[in-house]
Amino acid sequence: LEMQRDMARRSSVIMDGRDIGTVVLPQADVKIFLTASPQERAKRRHAELAAKGNTDSYETVLRDILERDERDSSQAEDALLFDTTDYSLEECVDRLLQIVREKTI
Repeated sequence: LEMQRDMARRSSVIMDGRDIGTVVLPQADVKIFLTASPQERAKRRHAELAAKGNTDSYETVLRDILERDERDSSQAEDALLFDTTDYSLEECVDRLLQIVREKTI
């Protein structure tokens, strides 16, 4: 935790994690809560795991995601919610850069 905060004090950073905007860096200039439908996240995660040789079924991955969401689904109140379900990676990057520019310039 302190290492992450120290990194942010020394330079501009992009951090990813469910508690970054609420616990690690609650005073961050830009907070974006990325999400997608559980089915889309399971599809993406299943493909990522399969590429690494993991044989878990899509249904298993989806169940794990739903369980994790139930345990930990809070976001910083001042975070911008960005649902990536219907966007390509390139479209997401473009939109995220636009958000960061708008909030920091």
